[in-house]
Amino acid sequence: MTNRYTIAITGKGGTGKTTIAAAIITCLINKGHSPVLAVDADPNACLDQALGVEVKKTVGQIREESRESSTGQSNGISKRELVEVKIAESLVEADDFDLIAMGRPEGPGCYCYANNLFSDVIKELSAHYPFIVIDNEAGLENLSRRLYQKIDLMIIVGDPSKRGIQTIKRLYDLALEMGIIYERLAVVVNLARDGAFPEGATALMKEIGADYRLVLPFDTELAVAGETGRSMQTLTASNPVMAAISGFIEQLSFAGEKVHG
Repeated sequence: MTNRYTIAITGKGGTGKTTIAAAIITCLINKGHSPVLAVDADPNACLDQALGVEVKKTVGQIREESRESSTGQSNGISKRELVEVKIAESLVEADDFDLIAMGRPEGPGCYCYANNLFSDVIKELSAHYPFIVIDNEAGLENLSRRLYQKIDLMIIVGDPSKRGIQTIKRLYDLALEMGIIYERLAVVVNLARDGAFPEGATALMKEIGADYRLVLPFDTELAVAGETGRSMQTLTASNPVMAAISGFIEQLSFAGEKVHG
């Protein structure tokens, strides 16, 4: 059994990807699978709000400051040590999870040194958590940069429309093109008003060799929570979406096994 279990979630904007990421984190915690490192790797997402916390500074901002720094040392502290301190300070700490936000992509200029430095620091940080959940941008750039050594489960989220199913396939193809390595693949169809897994998604499952499938119903309570900025952690286990995700987690390979840092 690996020392940690990493879940990476991707999907087109508007499919509820961030809500699902927050729900997975909440269900992991409810089942005693903590601490969790929550990674907001989507510049347009608001995972902190969905989890009831607030990010003050992103890794992207720290990366920019690091790149613009003209000196490698300050008060006898190396540049790497300064970066480690700043990342630690940017970490949002909660009772059963910590959250780090990657922020917006870098601007013009060379970021080679900064990106390599941050890759090392993020890997070291991740090593301290048995569970890592990454709310990723649809472009998958953060995963392609190998910021995370291993993806145990990649989840692709889409809506039940024909276009939504096609988007799932495009994201799968993109992951292959970018050489993203993962152990298991799950297809999640969100916002299904009839609660049924679409026929097109069933065919897609076979085509791409997905290991898990999950259909999540449209839920008014969840929609209102998103509109009002209510934390997913305030929802009860009886909520249909939370119940479905809780059952999904029970299917995963680590269920019933001890995962440790």
